[in-house]
Amino acid sequence: MKITRNGSTASAKGSADYFTGVVRIDAPFATEAPARASGATVTFEPGARTAWHTHPLGQTLLVTAGKGRVQRDGGPVESIGPGDIVWFPPGEKHWHGAAPDTAMTHIAIAEADEHGKVVQWLEQVSDADYRA
Repeated sequence: MKITRNGSTASAKGSADYFTGVVRIDAPFATEAPARASGATVTFEPGARTAWHTHPLGQTLLVTAGKGRVQRDGGPVESIGPGDIVWFPPGEKHWHGAAPDTAMTHIAIAEADEHGKVVQWLEQVSDADYRA
């Protein structure tokens, strides 16, 4: 068993390479082999969002606070809120973030592939796509 205490790791700012707007990443975690799950609690300020990306083995989001948006490539922008669980299948191009006027926090969980890869970052989400 391993317990990671709340506040035992410093908050990190989301990189401008992968996020638009102000994003805070807290309590990142990773399991030990042979398990391959990892994740973090991520808070997006209003209007903030990820870049388009994929996950080789999919991603699960557990929304804990606020209002958010998610979109898969070719699909509509969907609203999400506390208690919602979002699953992106392996390889599905998508983005997620806060609503324009409300922050959103979720716990993001993904699994590394056999090469240790968890995410493939792509282009930024345009303002037009975000507002669609």
